[in-house]
Amino acid sequence: MRRYPAPTIHPPRGSLPVLLSVPHAGREYDLEVLANAAQGRESLELLEDPLVDRLCWRAIAAGLGAIVQQVPRAVIDCNRDESEVDPAAVAGISPAPVGPRARFGLGLVPSRTHRHGALWRRPIDRTELVCRIEQVHRPYHAAIAKSLDALTVRHGEAILVDCHSMPSRRGQADIVIGDRHGTSAAPWVAAEAAGIARKAGFTAALNEPYAGGAIVAAHGRSADGVHAIQLEIGRSLYLKQDDRTPGVGFVRIASLVEAIAAGLGNALLGRTLRDAAE
Repeated sequence: MRRYPAPTIHPPRGSLPVLLSVPHAGREYDLEVLANAAQGRESLELLEDPLVDRLCWRAIAAGLGAIVQQVPRAVIDCNRDESEVDPAAVAGISPAPVGPRARFGLGLVPSRTHRHGALWRRPIDRTELVCRIEQVHRPYHAAIAKSLDALTVRHGEAILVDCHSMPSRRGQADIVIGDRHGTSAAPWVAAEAAGIARKAGFTAALNEPYAGGAIVAAHGRSADGVHAIQLEIGRSLYLKQDDRTPGVGFVRIASLVEAIAAGLGNALLGRTLRDAAE
């Protein structure tokens, strides 16, 4: 059976109850995956969140915890539910795609992109799908859950910041904060994150056009004190025009990620102290 690498875990070393998640950092493709890529490596790279893991370095250096997925999104998308399976990507399953993302080719195993069309020469079999779920998807979510549980035990509450990049489009905000329209975090969390971004000189929007995927849906339980937001960053803010190489804004965006994570952590601790004093 093929063996996939475990996610990279950066344990929290500071005093802030915040965890970063980077599910689409993987950029190493094995030969079998590349041989099955109908449009070549470039079509698979389009699915990545380029260098978002490296944008988190300042936050990690400051002591914030992070879970980073090293397996590429083209192999399996940890920001999809296990049930979101597209029959164009997996042989021998129900012919009806499950969920709107799978219907557009962006399910648990992506099958196509708008730019390149069909991604694979042939679908994977069910055994390989199970292997990817058990070795990649579940360990990633288990690592997030374990880290959030530890932070919650220590601090009473915790915040997950799920980090992504997005194509920069005219009229779209620089930063988009998603809390699934208030269901994955208390309303103040997304508002605070957007406020930090605006104070740093960026435009910010809430839930439009990205409200959050399976990660914040699975781990955000605001009633239990676990808040989860999705952070989308415009790629032109930190990459060159090739969308692969760090640009002049790279350090500024790394500083923003740290500021949002630290700001949310300090805000949560402040609210906890005020509640305890009342």
